[in-house]
Order: sequence, then structure tokens, then C-alpha cells
Amino acid sequence: MSILEAILLALIEGVTEFLPISSTGHMIIASSFMGIASDPFVKTFTVAIQLGAILSVLVLYWRKFLQSVNFYVKLFIAFLPAAIIGFLLNDYIDALLERVEVVAIMLIAGGLIFLYLDRIFKTNDSANEEPSVASSLKIGLYQCIAMIPGVSRSAATIIGGLTQKLSAKTAAEFSFFLAVPTMFAATAYKLYKYYKLGNTFSQHEITLLAMGNAVAFITALVAIKSLMFVISKYGFKAFGYYRIAVGVIILVLYLTGASLSIF
Repeated sequence: MSILEAILLALIEGVTEFLPISSTGHMIIASSFMGIASDPFVKTFTVAIQLGAILSVLVLYWRKFLQSVNFYVKLFIAFLPAAIIGFLLNDYIDALLERVEVVAIMLIAGGLIFLYLDRIFKTNDSANEEPSVASSLKIGLYQCIAMIPGVSRSAATIIGGLTQKLSAKTAAEFSFFLAVPTMFAATAYKLYKYYKLGNTFSQHEITLLAMGNAVAFITALVAIKSLMFVISKYGFKAFGYYRIAVGVIILVLYLTGASLSIF
């Protein structure tokens, strides 16, 4: 992997991780046009740079993470379903990741839902809203749906928050917070598997990882701010149209025999 390829992948990760548009779908398109070989390092890189994205949440919302123990209790309860199901169904999930057509279909289906999301869930943006312990568990169950590639973790958890009568703002923010333990666990597990197989990082690869995390951090900061602005001004419809467009592109590429893969 070249430095330019690492920067482009990190840009995609940073922008798409917190927006409800599926980072997996964009990685498919990126791999198709850049022709990046899917080796163990590349697969680890695309997960490990999530640490940069996590850091953006901690920087933007550091006061929230110092608020109370109850905050962490809710995060843990919301994180637990994905941790358990991910562990039990790891092989099945990995198999689904090879199905590019599944990603395209889920992008389109999710896009159709987002077109009507503002009509389905009419909420007010009260700054004092907080999910309860029970609501946190239900949002965590919604996060499990995102194990189907193309659904988008952000999309699933935001919709989960809206079903619990949270405002769009609060649902999006809780999605950001829940990303921290979820993405950290995924990154730690990926690095563990990488080293368990006897792999190590070369100096060049360490440089790529450092650069990738820095780029993902900066772009994730912009993406989070952009998401909050868009949903406050325009709602979720724009993301619906965008998801459908990306899903159609992937489906057309797939049906025309283009070489597509998921890292």
C-alpha cells in the first residue's frame, strides 16, 4: 500500500464512519478504482485507523465522558449485544463480508428508510434528553443489525435511538459515544488476530498506520460536525438519496462483472 492509498482510505474511513452511509460500501468502491490488494496488513489497516475516528469523538465530547458513572453503564449495556453476537457469529459475519451484492442491497434498502425517517419519527431537539438504561439496551440491539454489511453502524444506532423517542441530535450523539467501545473492541480484536498469525508491522507500515489515524481523526471531526448541521437543518432525507446512489453504483459494477472486494 502506498502513502497516497493510505491517505485516501483514511479519508473515506473518517468521513463515512459516523455518517449513516456505510463505510463498507465506500471501501468497496475505493478498492475497485484503486486496485488495492487485500492482504493481511490492508485488512488490519482499514480497522486500526478507526482509533483516529474514536479520538475525534473523545476530543469533541470530552466533557460527556467525564460526566458520571451512569454514562458508562449505559454505554456498556448498549455495547454488550454487539460484543456477544459478534463473538458468537464471527465466522458468519466474515462470510457476509464477501457478499458485495448484500452491501448494495442494504445500502438501497436503508436509503429508502432514510427518505421517510423524518416523517416516521417526529422529535424535538431537547438538549436535556438522555437514553434510559432500557433504551440503551434496545439501541445496542439495533447496532447488531449493522453486522450485515452495508447497513451502517451509525444508521442502525441512530434509528435505534429515534425508536426510543430521542431527538435526532441526541440519537446521533449517542451513536457517536457507542462507537468508542465498539470500534475500540473491533480494532483490538483485529490487531490480536494479526499478531496471533505471526505478523508484525514494518517501519513503513507503522508510518502508514500513524498517518492513517491522523487523517481519519481530522476527517472524522469534520464529518461529526457536518452530520449535526445537516440533520438540524435538513433532516435525514439527503442521506437516503446518497445511500441509494452508492448502492446502485455498487450493484451496477457488480452486475457488469467489475472486480469488487471488501477489505
